[in-house]
Amino acid sequence: MNDASGAENPSTAPTDPGRVALVTGGSRGIGFGIARALVARGDRVCITGRTEESLREAVKELGSDRAMYVVGKAHDEDHRAEAVERVMAEYGRLDHLVNNAGTNPVFGGLADLDLAVVRKIYETNVVSALGFAQRARAAWQGDHGGTIVNVASVAGLNSSPFVGAYGMSKAAMINLTQQLAHEFAPGVRVNAVAPAVVRTRFAAALYEGREEQVLSRYPLGRLGTPEDIGGAVAFLTSPDSAWMTGQTLLLDGGLFLNAGVS
Repeated sequence: MNDASGAENPSTAPTDPGRVALVTGGSRGIGFGIARALVARGDRVCITGRTEESLREAVKELGSDRAMYVVGKAHDEDHRAEAVERVMAEYGRLDHLVNNAGTNPVFGGLADLDLAVVRKIYETNVVSALGFAQRARAAWQGDHGGTIVNVASVAGLNSSPFVGAYGMSKAAMINLTQQLAHEFAPGVRVNAVAPAVVRTRFAAALYEGREEQVLSRYPLGRLGTPEDIGGAVAFLTSPDSAWMTGQTLLLDGGLFLNAGVS
């Protein structure tokens, strides 16, 4: 069905079962939830991560006929090159890039933080996302179109005293999303998701031992799940979001509704 402008109605447009996604940091947690959502709708997926055993197990669960993996660290330029090259060699296309790989090696304020740690956070969380985006565009998306989704955080939208450097990096990722959306348009749509606390091993330090106190801040009464984020990313990489770019989708269980309430 077409609308009056002749454009296909995104709600009725079929999803191409041949589409391919690259999900960084996809062996567990949010990344695996995203990969599982994309495979469930018919995409083929390549996941990356640092540990081969975890990646192998993830691909086994996703289905080796629908998924593959590449071992490496997101901040390593050679790894980024290899991941994109392997996707193109195996699948022949790269429609969707999900920049999920991230690190937060410290909890605390910024006043006495080792700047080497800050550089590591930015290399992994921000520079790698830009590097993957450049390579995805050069390999496929620049000529054929596609989508990029950056996994940011609510920490990038407000002060976060215990994860200050991480929050700074996620604020940079939100701005990176806007910059790339403008530069890569019209063929490539670039959006971001900004989750609050999601029940994963990565975020465990933010709620373990005081979960009741943390949950009291969420109007929906629970933490997020990897499936919550996977569903949102599936939407942002689908025809249903065809008129969205440069946006950051807040996934917070209502957390920000409490802003300013004592």
